[in-house]
Amino acid sequence: MNIQFIIDYLSALSMNNNREWYHANKDDYKKANAEFEKLLQALMLEIGTFDSSILGNNPKDLTFKIVRDTRFSHDKSPYNPAFRAHISSKGKLPVPVGYYLMIKPGDQSFLGGGLFADMFKDATTMIRDYIVRNGEEWEAMIHEPEFEKYFTVQGTALKKVPAGYEKEHPQAEYLKFKSWYLEFPLKDEELKSAETFPVKAAEIFRIMKPFNDYLNRALTGFQMPAR
Repeated sequence: MNIQFIIDYLSALSMNNNREWYHANKDDYKKANAEFEKLLQALMLEIGTFDSSILGNNPKDLTFKIVRDTRFSHDKSPYNPAFRAHISSKGKLPVPVGYYLMIKPGDQSFLGGGLFADMFKDATTMIRDYIVRNGEEWEAMIHEPEFEKYFTVQGTALKKVPAGYEKEHPQAEYLKFKSWYLEFPLKDEELKSAETFPVKAAEIFRIMKPFNDYLNRALTGFQMPAR
């Protein structure tokens, strides 16, 4: 697996973000994408040592397209110069939540976990209600020393506690959230070793796992909206 080739390709795409260059270098895209899938396979084997639920996935099914939907964007560049994947027991669907990897040159790569999508109102309600009922477990989890060393809970949030929830609830700040996620930033230098990166990334995901487990318990029974 050649992570450097992935970074080099994405760097070149970032500087030549147009259809002509992309199609002229389609073979390089295919090679970089194949290397990314090899990385995902290695990463899944490491994650599988503490979360076997993800081992049935095919790396091809976990990745997201680099083609951008520019219909409602001021930025009309056709490609997102990043390779992205979400690894969970049900593949790349946002629920159940799992382990997210984005490789984007310029020190913009990161490892993520939790619920990034804030458009699923049922999911938001289920998590809020679960936090209301299991606030002490939430506090113990997010203030566990190893967790605090690496993560701060992030997410889109309302300015006020939503209607139907106590303003004085001990976890009121988190009830304002519509999504709850974690990000661990990565510098380009940290990605270069194909031997050590999957091991390091899996260790970060291991520390993240109790957070994912908590949200997935909250989301038990959630159904993705029909398209």
